[in-house]
Amino acid sequence: MIIYLDESGDLGFDFSKAKTTSTFIITLLVCDGAESANIFDRAVRRTLKNKLNFKKNADRELKGAFTSLPVKNYFFRHLSPDGWQLHTLIFDKKKAVQIMKNQPDKNRIYNVLSRHVIRSIDFSNADSVTLINDRCKSSSEIKVFNEYIQNQLEATLPLNVPLNIHHNLSHDEAGLQAVDLFCWGIFRKYELNDIKWYEVFDSKIQFEEEYDEKAGQRK
Repeated sequence: MIIYLDESGDLGFDFSKAKTTSTFIITLLVCDGAESANIFDRAVRRTLKNKLNFKKNADRELKGAFTSLPVKNYFFRHLSPDGWQLHTLIFDKKKAVQIMKNQPDKNRIYNVLSRHVIRSIDFSNADSVTLINDRCKSSSEIKVFNEYIQNQLEATLPLNVPLNIHHNLSHDEAGLQAVDLFCWGIFRKYELNDIKWYEVFDSKIQFEEEYDEKAGQRK
C-alpha cells in the first residue's frame, strides 16, 4: 500500500489577517500498491505533456490552486476507477480556537490530525505500507512526525507489515501532485462552498469527516 499525504489551508489562528484560512484539510491518496500508484504517474505525465506544454517548462507540476478545471477533468479521465481511494479530515479552526486554552502548537495539531485520518484506513490486506509526504518540514519536524506516526500506528498495523515514511519533493512524485489536486478541491468545498472540482471525484472519497476538537475525536 502506498499513501500520499497533502494538506490545504494553513494552521494560523490570527483571523484578522486576510490570508488566514478558516479550515485546514488533510487528505490521503491511498493506492493499493505500486501498480495503482503508477496509474497516477502516467496520468500526471500525460496531462503535463498534452495540456501544459511540459517539454517547454521542465519544472512544471500539477497544483490544485493553479490548474484549471478542464485540465483537472482531463487528468481525472485518465485514472483507473479501481485500486485507489481518498481519505480526508476537515479541521474547522474557528470552532477549535474557541475551545483551545493555550497558544496552539501547529506541529502538534498537524501530527494529531494526520494520525486521525491515517487511522481511518483499513490495513488488514496490506503487505507493506509506504507513507509519502511533501517535503516541507525541517529535519527536526520530520523526525518528530515520523516517530509520532510510527508509534500511533503500532496498534493498528499487523506486526508483519512494515511501515516506511518518506518526505519527497512534489515535482518528483506524481502521487503528491495528484493528492494536491484532490485536497485543494475538498478545501474549496469547505472554505468557499465551491464544489465544481469536488463533484468530479467525490465518489472516490472513502472517509470524509470533521475533526471534533472538543471531544478530542472525529465526529
